[in-house]
Amino acid sequence: MALPIKTCVICSEEFELRPDKPGFANRCPACSTPEAMESTDEQNLSAEERKAQSEVNEARRKAIRDLLYRKES
Repeated sequence: MALPIKTCVICSEEFELRPDKPGFANRCPACSTPEAMESTDEQNLSAEERKAQSEVNEARRKAIRDLLYRKES
């Protein structure tokens, strides 16, 4: 079975869409690699940064929950 040929939306280069290719289906492996490296930077946070991020996420979830489930008068 032949693999589909796609065109990268960033560099307009054609590439074969392989099942084990990391990244997005509309980007070639070379253009998908930088974003994969950025996600690993987020994992190297200190304890204070993780706690601050957790508090921000909790506040965001609470605000969304309040907007979704508030009682209308």
